[in-house]
Amino acid sequence: MRVFRSTILAGLLFTALNTHAEDPQWNGTVLGFEAPGKGLLGDMLGIRPILSDNGFNYNFQYLNENAYNIAGGYNHDHHLAYIDQFAITFTQDLERFTGIPDATLEGNIVNRNHDDSLLTKRVQDARVNINDATQESAGTGSITRLGWLTFSRTFDDRRLQWRIGMMNKVQTFDQIAPCDFQTLMLCGGKSANSMLWSNWNIHTWGTTFAYKVTPELTLKAGILEQNPSATDRSHAWSWSTKGSKGFILPLEVEWKTHIHQLPGIYNLGTQFTNAKQSDLYSGKTQNAGANDPEGYKEYNRTWFFYGGFNQQLTRHADDANRGLSGGINAGFGDQRSNYIHYVTAATLRYRGLFDARPEDWIGVGVSYIDISNHYSRNQQEKNSLQGVSDYYDPLYSPVPGHAVNAELYYRFRPVSWLELQPGIQYWHRPGSLSETQDAWVGELKTVVTF
Repeated sequence: MRVFRSTILAGLLFTALNTHAEDPQWNGTVLGFEAPGKGLLGDMLGIRPILSDNGFNYNFQYLNENAYNIAGGYNHDHHLAYIDQFAITFTQDLERFTGIPDATLEGNIVNRNHDDSLLTKRVQDARVNINDATQESAGTGSITRLGWLTFSRTFDDRRLQWRIGMMNKVQTFDQIAPCDFQTLMLCGGKSANSMLWSNWNIHTWGTTFAYKVTPELTLKAGILEQNPSATDRSHAWSWSTKGSKGFILPLEVEWKTHIHQLPGIYNLGTQFTNAKQSDLYSGKTQNAGANDPEGYKEYNRTWFFYGGFNQQLTRHADDANRGLSGGINAGFGDQRSNYIHYVTAATLRYRGLFDARPEDWIGVGVSYIDISNHYSRNQQEKNSLQGVSDYYDPLYSPVPGHAVNAELYYRFRPVSWLELQPGIQYWHRPGSLSETQDAWVGELKTVVTF
């Protein structure tokens, strides 16, 4: 499942949402887009200011995510799962050297370690596809990867931004929700559930355009390589397009505005691909592909829709950076070829709930995941062909339906460079299986900014 994200995205989204901002009054801090605090290493003996004076700016962070199965789930044996990563995101101003308006080199490198997922080891039956995760940054193995390396510039008095290179969709698209929750489906937007492109540390070739029609309204478009092999270890630093199946055409409308003098951000987007997709149930010559001698039906194109909003709801009387925000986002896929039919998530966040802790956060969220009926019917068909009906039979293919997952966290910021985020997760029907006992998972996430 190619949807892994990172808390470090908050810093990236802050930068993206405030680059070339037309409305200086739009403040996304309470929405989750707060600037990174002063790092542990400070000015690095004067090195950092020198780099900044020469146009090189970076954000270097460490993240770890821990998850512990308190009760329930597929396997009741207790296990503390741990993963971590280092990530550097940087920009180099090229305008000073080239004279090209806002010319910038952008890069991201991520080093991930341990790849210890509580979801696959304890919470979910491994006989069905993953549809959520206890640690959103788990996945793709212990490896160092190039997340992106792109060139961007502006045109038309900074209204049009163009980007090209080895890129990731998070640089341009689906930027309305931060990745603060540790549960995957509560972290960020839902466009990656298309299974067509990846989040965060996976790159493919492409080019994108973002045109600011008005200070509030931005139209986004692009063409990106659709490459299922991009998650392979061999592709971590590769410039090659080997494995490409076609292209993705994304379109998005983003509205960054104020409602009752409170900031909000809204979007609606779609993806189209010409890469061949296999049906999850139907055969080429028979109803079911599982017993069709010619295999499963294929489609020359498919689609995905996503959208949502993130709106500040209250503002603290004495501090504009404290208050309550709420958001809803959703993704809808072609259930003939996408095993997640649709997913939606609703969240509430409060920054500075207590006067003594103005930079702390508390968040609560719930997600609903509906599985493709083509995928479920295929599981039933495989059981019929095997002649099994007992869930506990090793040959049985479980038949998923829907799942509801929830999370509550509190994030402490004792100093500017450290965040400690304990929380608890509740999993109803893990893996969308009614046969799997509901699970409680404890969590602790740590972020260090250098």
